[in-house]
Amino acid sequence: MRNLNFLNELNSSQAEAVRTIFGPLLVIAGAGSGKTKTITCRMAYLVAQGVSPDKILLLTFTRKASREMIERAGALLKMDCNKIMGGTFHSLCQYMLRFYGHLLGYKPNFTILDRSDSEDLINLLRNSLGLIDKKRRFPRKDTLANIYSKFVNQQKSLEDILSSEFPQFLDYSTEINKLFFEYNNYKREHQLMDYDDLLLNWLEILKKYPQVRKEVGKKFEFIMVDEYQDTNTLQGEIIKYMVEFHRNVMVVGDDSQSIYSFRGANYRNIFEFPKLFPETKIIKLEQNYRSTQAILNVANAIISNSKIKYTKTLFTLKKEGEKPILFQAKDEAESSHFVADKILELREKGIKLSQIAVLFRSAYHSFDLEVELTKRGVPFVKYGGLKLMEYAHIKDFVSFLKIISNPQDFLAWNRILLLLEGIGPKSTEKIINYLKQNQILIQDALQKLIFQFPFKEFKELVFLLKDLWEKRISLSEKLFKIWKFYKPVFERVYYEDYFKREKDIEGLIALSEKYLTLEEFLTDLILEPLEITDIEKSIKDEEVLTLSTIHSAKGLEWHTVFILSLIEGRFPSFYTLENEEELEEERRLFYVAVTRAREKLFLIVPMTIYIPGEGKTLAKISRFVKEIPPSLIEYYKPNVSVTKVEENGKKFKVGDIIKHPHFGVGEVLEIISSEKIKVFFEEKGITLLHLKYTNLEKLII
Repeated sequence: MRNLNFLNELNSSQAEAVRTIFGPLLVIAGAGSGKTKTITCRMAYLVAQGVSPDKILLLTFTRKASREMIERAGALLKMDCNKIMGGTFHSLCQYMLRFYGHLLGYKPNFTILDRSDSEDLINLLRNSLGLIDKKRRFPRKDTLANIYSKFVNQQKSLEDILSSEFPQFLDYSTEINKLFFEYNNYKREHQLMDYDDLLLNWLEILKKYPQVRKEVGKKFEFIMVDEYQDTNTLQGEIIKYMVEFHRNVMVVGDDSQSIYSFRGANYRNIFEFPKLFPETKIIKLEQNYRSTQAILNVANAIISNSKIKYTKTLFTLKKEGEKPILFQAKDEAESSHFVADKILELREKGIKLSQIAVLFRSAYHSFDLEVELTKRGVPFVKYGGLKLMEYAHIKDFVSFLKIISNPQDFLAWNRILLLLEGIGPKSTEKIINYLKQNQILIQDALQKLIFQFPFKEFKELVFLLKDLWEKRISLSEKLFKIWKFYKPVFERVYYEDYFKREKDIEGLIALSEKYLTLEEFLTDLILEPLEITDIEKSIKDEEVLTLSTIHSAKGLEWHTVFILSLIEGRFPSFYTLENEEELEEERRLFYVAVTRAREKLFLIVPMTIYIPGEGKTLAKISRFVKEIPPSLIEYYKPNVSVTKVEENGKKFKVGDIIKHPHFGVGEVLEIISSEKIKVFFEEKGITLLHLKYTNLEKLII
């Protein structure tokens, strides 16, 4: 038996989860409670007990996460564990469909459509069905793609989806149904699958073919799923069928960190799991290894108000630590000055910029701060923007790869042909129609088309494709050949900034060096879109501050975290205020933000904000902040000269905190200036003249 010393490093709950290897197991892992370590040790423990690595399946939400866990499991055992299969649900489904897709009429080389490809196809079909000519506005392509994805992932009827989320389009339900029918037919005819199809088709095969379920059960005898709270309805069903013959499944998640409903995630899956498998054993990981107890006290207070939850209380052995600081600024400019000042102070004290993050609900909340940081010369990187595959030049380049992999991908053909000189929309349509009629002998068809369309770039494209289809060369060599052809086209199309975009293409070619097959490379590109920074020079070890949306920060941690714009309408978002489920998700999002901090946490509340067309408007402190007991946070008191404020003989100074019967529960005001007092009371409908000495008391803290 292999050395199991790594078990000594686990706490009792973690060790129990690792040693429980048979039957269904639900691990409720609080933020920072070492769930990655637990999963890693459990894989190592399984192998140490004699389980063959290729019998283990690990499902995570990024391929990178699964690779790292598998490598760490190997390091614990001092052996190669790379035969453990790891990846995302979508990567698993595409892998299985390469083997079993023929049961639904798919060839192994089907093409995967990314989101914008799906939108383009929907738009093409919308136009061909004449739906764009309606007098009343028919939904746009991106809205239709969104409706379709919700329709598939939530497993509800189209009418239910439209009624609850898109009531303005209910009158079009018949036309939308017809469009989706044509969309699915087109995909099947042309060997295409979108993201949703990967899940849907694999689930259909599992449901229809008991023999496949049996084979899958033998292939993967132990299945582990990370971030189970973020699975959707289809993914929950896939797990049910894949473990039918052995029920050896461990799912790990935290209901308090379910924040991806906009992607179709169904956080109820984690509550339904014990109903699906009545013999489920539930283990809670509550010891936190990341944050101080002062930060955890705030996190526990936030989530205690959640309506549906697995009750747990995070604790740590790190009892020391400062209380989180609440800063109520007069406006966003003062918020930005405060954050920039504190960041520079921290850097002077030896805290690296890379150990500091500023988090926000929406990307635009940081605009004012970005200007201030630029003025101060503070380098930063921002996450939550465009993905690499959303850039036009990358989509062009990848379209060449799609054609090589699947010559029947006529969406890719359409994109490429429209780039070529001499080929317009009508010529493109003629070429594609001819290729559709001659799909079996597509190379011969292209040779004949050269005589009908004798344009230089079209000829060169045909010769390039022939070369790439016939020669056995490495993937990176294929990409170099494509780049050689595409570069003059690229420089013409993106003339104004091609020199900036060129680095992206070069980075993509460098990335391909790691792959043996074109299909694997394409699958990773489409299923796990890279951030634009992923192919630029790594900034991991550079001294840069992180600005990030909270959704993009999940799973990460920093020494110090600032959370911006904690006001009603921003956090929680205005769009969630009337929907209880969405409001609950906003609460969980705040919990995620707070638990990213290890040592220091700053909560930033601008009391006025600028709204275009309305000017400066008074803001209301976020309900989530109001729910935190005042004893758990420290109200920031600026070091400024004393300003006397006198009202009916009662004197106050800057730094005092006052309360009044008209205030909301737990609502207090820190005096920053006499003007702030006036503004705040006027918001409450109280003038200073109306205040009596008996109604106003000074709090000494």
